[in-house]
This record gives sequence, structure tokens and C-alpha cells, in this order.
Amino acid sequence: MSEQRSQADAASWQGFSTRAIHAGYEPDPQTGAVNVPIYASSTFAQDGVGGMRDGFEYARTGNPTRRPLEANLAAIEAGAFGRAFGSGMAATDTMIRAALRPGDHLVIPNDAYGGTFRLIDKVFTQWGIEYTPAAVNDVDAIRAAMRPNTKLVWLETPTNPLLNVGDIAALAQVAHEGGAKLVVDNTFASPYLQNPLTLGADVVLHSTTKYIGGHSDVVGGALVTDDEELDAAFAFLQNGAGAVPGPFDAFLTLRGIKTLEVRMERHCDNAEKLVQFFTGHPAVEKVLYPGLAEHPGHQVAATQMRRFGGMVSVQLAGGKQAALDFCSRTEIFTLAESLGGVESLIEHPGAMTHASTAGSLLEVPENLVRLSVGIEDGGDLLGDVEQALEGL
Repeated sequence: MSEQRSQADAASWQGFSTRAIHAGYEPDPQTGAVNVPIYASSTFAQDGVGGMRDGFEYARTGNPTRRPLEANLAAIEAGAFGRAFGSGMAATDTMIRAALRPGDHLVIPNDAYGGTFRLIDKVFTQWGIEYTPAAVNDVDAIRAAMRPNTKLVWLETPTNPLLNVGDIAALAQVAHEGGAKLVVDNTFASPYLQNPLTLGADVVLHSTTKYIGGHSDVVGGALVTDDEELDAAFAFLQNGAGAVPGPFDAFLTLRGIKTLEVRMERHCDNAEKLVQFFTGHPAVEKVLYPGLAEHPGHQVAATQMRRFGGMVSVQLAGGKQAALDFCSRTEIFTLAESLGGVESLIEHPGAMTHASTAGSLLEVPENLVRLSVGIEDGGDLLGDVEQALEGL
């Protein structure tokens, strides 16, 4: 069956897991291979000059393992076009270079991921790109941050690491009224919990390293859009700059996608158990989780998300030292950067993932701890955080 036919079928499949498992690939007609083969070839034989077989000529331009991944990413995000990259930051870099030119302006979250902030603040400002941080949970603040030269509104929802929630539909309207495009970094939610394109976003971005890959064994990124012109720009930069995933990376990412729904359900189950434990604990000053009724973004999250995710942040009553001690005491939660894997991780954003925001408007609280809640036994995870908080 052709790739086009497979994508057409995927558009009619209502179940997320059906799309996740089947979209973009049919069993190999020659061997019957159920999984996408790893085509470890840097170049492809041509039938005469310019006679490419199925459009393949050089692996940076296109690879038979990467193509099904890109079709699958588009399907699970309810989009028309998907592009895979070598990392989430490569996707971020491509997005900005495709949409902005010197003299242009973008609005970013005032609690954006540290890597995104670093790239924009340290690299793109040197190219004449301007930016304004604004609270994603305040539509009026985003509107006020818009300028006549604003071409892009950058949204994370939930944000990393403060778990603020932005109203995608409302912010898409604000962006479009100002002549800008809305890009949503959907890494924290994953395509299973939230589909921004269906709410009016122009582009969805992912670090596929996280929930999509899901096993902490591959680095990658993705851009998905319904905008054919934007996709052409992504494809040009993907090939021209060359920040593409290798075939084994594409294979691992596809493997992870197949279990995304069942993993996300368990991530959410375990996160909710920990949130219930943290709430009211004397060592915890504040629990940040969109699933809490008192969270300021709870109603918006309940509207645009299936569930509230596997990421939990807490602020410790004992300040920075208590946060550092908490991170060092866990036994099942591993002290490490990244997130979204099957194993539980814990980190101190101010000293780790968001160190680049120190001294800026985006600086995170020093008593903040971020937890990526894995899919281990929920009771074991509860016991681990309980013993780690004892005496703090």
C-alpha cells in the first residue's frame, strides 16, 4: 500500500493508539516486516541520472526509515505535514529561522524552557531578532507584548518547569489578529494529551526525546503543521542545515510512539498519586500541577487536554537547601536532566535545566524541584518521595 493511502487511512482512524501503531507504514511487501526496517545507507542508487527510486537520493535529504516517522508524527498530532530533526533544539532553531528575519519580533513565555531561552537570547538576538517574555496564562499580557513586527508567538503549555497553562485557542486568535503565527511546544503534554493544531495553532513542536520516544535512549525533535508553505521552509532547512535524525534514531522514536497512549495513562495515574501526597505535606510550600482544582490554569487544561500529564513541580518550604536535599535523597527517582521516560527523574531546575535563565526575567525559584513521574509502581514512588522529604 502506498504512503499516500496509509496517510489517508490514518486520517479516518478515531483511536489514538491505532494511528500511533499503524500510521505511515505498511508491512514491507517483499519481506512482510511488521516494523519499519532500519535503512542504514547514506546514499541510494539511481536508475540513470536523476532517476531516483521513490524519491530517495541522499540520506540527509530523505531516508526510508525517517519518512514513516514523519508521516506518523503528522498523524498523531492531527496535522498534514511532519518533519523530524536530530533534537528538539534543532527543531526549535529551524522553526525560528523559517519564520523570522532580522528586525522581526517574537513573544516567548516568561517561564520558557531554558534551552529555548538560551537559543533566542544568546544566538538569535545577535541576528537582530527581538523578543518579549510574557505570561502564557494571561491572554491580555500576550496581546500587550505584541508589536507591529511580531511574527511569532511561542507557547509552551504546560510550561517547563512552572506548569503554567496557556489557552491555545485564545492565543491563536491573538497571534493571528496581530499578523503572527502561533507555535506550541507540546513536549510536556505529548500528542496523546493535547493536539494544538486542532485548537488553531500553526505549528506544533516536540522534543521527541521526551514522551514520544519515551525510553531515554534517543534524542530527536519534530515540527508538525497544516501549512504547506511553512512545511516547505522546514524541509529546505532540514536538508540545507542537515540537523536530521539517523535511521536508528527514527526507528527508536517510532517504537516509542507505539506505546505512547498506555504510557501516558500510567504517567498521569502516578503523577496524580504524588500530587495528592504532596498537597498539604509540611515540607512542601506549593504544588504545581494543572490537575489541581486550585491551579489557575485548571479549567483551561481540562478543556484542551485529555488528562493533566506526568510532570509535577514542587516548591520546598525549607528553601534552596531543602530542594537540593530532596533531589539528593531519592532512590527510585534518578537525579538527572530530561523527562518523559519510563523511569522517574528528579532535578533542580535553577542549577540544571534552567541555569541559563539566572539573572533574567525568566529565572526560576531556587526552592523549585521538578519531577518527571515515570511508570514504575505507584506505591514505590510514593514511598520514595516520602522518605526523601522526611525531616526537611
